[in-house]
Amino acid sequence: MQIYLPIAEVSVNAFLLLGLGGLVGILSGMFGVGGGFLMTPLLFFIGIPPAVAVATEANQIVASSFSGMLAHWRRKTVDIRMGAVLQIGGLIGAAFGVVLFNFLKSLGQVDLLIKLSYVIFLGIVGGLMFVESLGALRRANSKEPVKPPVRRQRNWVHTWPLKMRFRTSGLYISVIPPILVGMAVGVLAAIMGVGGGFIMVPAMIYILGMPTKVVVGTSLFQIILVTAFTTLLHATTNHTVDMALAVLLLIGGVVGAQIGTQIGTKLKAEQLRVLLAGLVLLVCGKLAADLLIQPAELYSLGTEGGHS
Repeated sequence: MQIYLPIAEVSVNAFLLLGLGGLVGILSGMFGVGGGFLMTPLLFFIGIPPAVAVATEANQIVASSFSGMLAHWRRKTVDIRMGAVLQIGGLIGAAFGVVLFNFLKSLGQVDLLIKLSYVIFLGIVGGLMFVESLGALRRANSKEPVKPPVRRQRNWVHTWPLKMRFRTSGLYISVIPPILVGMAVGVLAAIMGVGGGFIMVPAMIYILGMPTKVVVGTSLFQIILVTAFTTLLHATTNHTVDMALAVLLLIGGVVGAQIGTQIGTKLKAEQLRVLLAGLVLLVCGKLAADLLIQPAELYSLGTEGGHS
């Protein structure tokens, strides 16, 4: 069933969009990521303009993240105080990111920026995550007793001022690192149309020292407000939010997030990380190939120009 998307100005199969939304919703529930790192490139691949894909995907992330967060809320694995601090940084970063997005759009360079950002970030994060998760999986499968990683030792996070106690996470650290992490994720949300979970989750574990059990739920909690704010800014300044596209992605995403949360509880953390890293690298490879290989549309564009 074809449906015309007025802002994107393309016709797409409605069931394809529902399926993509459901797939990304499952990932959201399983990994604690908004899923935008996968959905936005998938929208590129089916012909949605990058600027519209970024702005609209931020809207879909709100719903799938909220759905996934509710499941974690019921298990009491959401650190509200930490999430609120991360959100403060995220809102500042998102505002800056939208200003940068608008500037590059006026120069006509925004599509290239979006795709290059994806290749760079997904390549670095996917590579590091894959190496680390394979090592963790190997240690988990070995018969030798494994010492748990020590994350509670003092590091640079504990030496900064403005400390706050985060009871759910069992931390007493400065609020500055969480704000900086939130700002970085906010910029990514505005430019790349992602919730930033693929950076937020590792940062919460390895930089802030949060226990893994509360990381996923807190990440989803942080993503909700930041991506909602990003969507609002894009809608009012760029007019690139396609509501018809957003609604179809929302429906699939909400259903998928509940399924993903159930799947996530049945898999080991190491297995989840390997799967996520593999997906990130796969999407990165496809985007890089699209940038390097000469597009087939060059001929059709030239033909259209000739007729006009």
